[in-house]
Amino acid sequence: MMEKVYGPNYASPKRVVMCLMEKQIDIEAVILDIFKGEHKDLDFVKLQPFDLLPAVQDGDYTLYESRAIMRYYAEKYKSQGTELLGKTIEERGLVEPWLEVEAQNFNPPAYNMILHVLFAPLLGVKSEAKVIEESEEKLGKVLDIYEERLSKRKYLAGDFFSLADLSHLPYGHFVANQMGKGI
Repeated sequence: MMEKVYGPNYASPKRVVMCLMEKQIDIEAVILDIFKGEHKDLDFVKLQPFDLLPAVQDGDYTLYESRAIMRYYAEKYKSQGTELLGKTIEERGLVEPWLEVEAQNFNPPAYNMILHVLFAPLLGVKSEAKVIEESEEKLGKVLDIYEERLSKRKYLAGDFFSLADLSHLPYGHFVANQMGKGI
């Protein structure tokens, strides 16, 4: 079966698409341009009532929120492709906190940095220097913890690749490749 993934060609759909690729699941990408308001189309809002991206369709089942989507497919196809939740309950116990760390500690300042440094100029909106400075400081503290963790382990949850690592892809990509060395 082919899974239908709705989203723009950047940011959060990357974590979903990469999860599906790791699980060796075929996808049909449905690109929606948020700058043109395509995510507000009534047919899409029937799938995702908050008109946010990404969303997926697995047959008649629809799911949204990228981290929930990743967990769903990692569990549903546990025995297929890369094991992304850990092989034991203890390994899963190591994956889950790092998923929360990404969502609560890494994502907010990374998102603010990207919004104010990359997208504000593209949208003709003034960047807020204070938000950039505060986000840079918060992100620096998180990255220091990551550096310490990764100096002792191959991946965030241990010596195995997992959703904890994949979840960092959307904004980690921008931070590493688009934002320069100033972070």
